[in-house]
Amino acid sequence: MRSKRGMRRPRRVHVAAGALMLVIPGSAVALAAGQADAQSALQINLGSSHLAYGDDLKITGTASTTQVGQTVSLQFAPAGGTAWQAVGSTRIGPRGHFLFDAPIKRSGLVRAVSATSTPRTSLGSGGAPLTVAPSAARPVQVTPKFRVGDRAIDTLSGRTVSVRGTLLPEVGGRRIVLEGRSGRHWRELTSTRTGSHGGFRLRYRARGLGSQHLRVRFAGDRLNTRASRAAGQLRVFRESVASWYSDGGATACGFHAGYGVANRTLPCGTKVTFRYGGHTVTATVDDRGPFVGGREWDLNQNTASALGFGGVGTVWSTR
Repeated sequence: MRSKRGMRRPRRVHVAAGALMLVIPGSAVALAAGQADAQSALQINLGSSHLAYGDDLKITGTASTTQVGQTVSLQFAPAGGTAWQAVGSTRIGPRGHFLFDAPIKRSGLVRAVSATSTPRTSLGSGGAPLTVAPSAARPVQVTPKFRVGDRAIDTLSGRTVSVRGTLLPEVGGRRIVLEGRSGRHWRELTSTRTGSHGGFRLRYRARGLGSQHLRVRFAGDRLNTRASRAAGQLRVFRESVASWYSDGGATACGFHAGYGVANRTLPCGTKVTFRYGGHTVTATVDDRGPFVGGREWDLNQNTASALGFGGVGTVWSTR
């Protein structure tokens, strides 16, 4: 009787142990399925998170090798928005890699999504379902682009000048500032708003005399980052009367400038820009004169020739 009981007990223990062994592999399968599910998510890396308008956003990505050959869609959501829209698609390569070159025009978020379905469910090892999750959303900052002329603008003091251009992307209501710099700092001259197609026209009444560099500036908004661009040089003149002479002899300043001009009061070496008949030249004060009433300048022969000037007449000057 004792021997029979002794034989039965090991069997019960053996069966219990067998049942325990059956449970452990089941847990391992569940764990492996969970790991496979985590690995099935798409991953993307941006070549740069800052992009200039007109340039393509370069994106590299990886996926599970079980997804080789499947289509992946690139989606974009504008900053401040919640709606995703497809902006490109590609196929996953043999090693689970994929690549996008996408034209992104505004700041926002990008992500990669399985184009089959979102999320996509397929069978993994042992028939366990695998969910292909979208990639993490990555932020992209896009700098807008100015289209504006970069030229010299000549005008008389008190007249109004215009600077026209377009800010891309074409969005209405954006504030554009015209700034001028004659020293080390920029100062605001005037501002306006873009039209429905991104176009703008800045009007400024010129004041004072001399020249200053111009630029247009956009402070940025949730759609695009800030941007600026050179818009030429503004030269403001006044009308004055000049004559010309040949400075072959000695000069009051003790030197001969290639393009010289005589004036009664300006310090020797002062630069003055003249405009006449559509021609412009910058001359240096190197002599005194003219000593005739009503005349302010005596242009030397080189300056007069460059302007196409002869005799006595009215010129524009920056001093």
